[in-house]
Amino acid sequence: MKIGVTGISGKMGQVIGELVWSDPIAELASGFVRQGNNFDGVDLGEFFGQEKTGNKITSDIDVFFKNSAAIIDFSSPELSLQCAKKAAELGKIFVCGTTGFSDTQKAQLAEYAKTCVIIWSSNFSVGVNLLFTLSEKVAAILREDYDVEIVEMHHRNKVDSPSGTALSLGAAVAKGRGANLQDVGKMSRVGTNVPRKKGEIGFSALRGGDVIGDHTVIFAADGERIELTHKASNRNVFASGAIRAAIWGSGQKSGLYLMKDVLGQ
Repeated sequence: MKIGVTGISGKMGQVIGELVWSDPIAELASGFVRQGNNFDGVDLGEFFGQEKTGNKITSDIDVFFKNSAAIIDFSSPELSLQCAKKAAELGKIFVCGTTGFSDTQKAQLAEYAKTCVIIWSSNFSVGVNLLFTLSEKVAAILREDYDVEIVEMHHRNKVDSPSGTALSLGAAVAKGRGANLQDVGKMSRVGTNVPRKKGEIGFSALRGGDVIGDHTVIFAADGERIELTHKASNRNVFASGAIRAAIWGSGQKSGLYLMKDVLGQ
């Protein structure tokens, strides 16, 4: 399968590109960068320290899509929607790990999925997706008898807070309780009169250093506490999951899928 990677000169893009390069099934066919990027026009082989392939990094989105059967994108909501639109027009597979979409943008992504395969996840790690499932199941058993707090930590440069993964974990807990996260989520507690309400799902976001991504779901009651934790020590876990999703998507009909669909959960 020929795969194109957006933002290939960035940290995540390079990791994805390197894993696609070494994958026995996938082929790195194209890399996309924004106009003015120093790597625009560079041969992909040379970029990864290999022999020239003739396939070049490009800032031309039409050229980028032409050379690829599937696109893997971890960028921004704006660029992701641009890519999703192009994937819908051309019938390409679009694997998206971008977070921070507004409700309107999410609806637009779903609309594009009517004519192509779109696989979206706030986190493509197999372990994190297992954590989503476990959090929902534990919440369904413990209900509101246990207070829930979600703590996440990422590197100092992460711009969205709480992380998309933390919000997905909160949604999983809320679903297990038969609630809606928008109604029970508590994103911050500041002040002197902010008592905890029964059924709240609290969030704490920590930023510092080069932390790839740590997430803990805490179920706390009188006398005991249950903690479900996932820690990512490198970006390979996200990249390998995205590649797995792209290959899986080649056998699917048009639609909007999640990583749990890829894993058969």
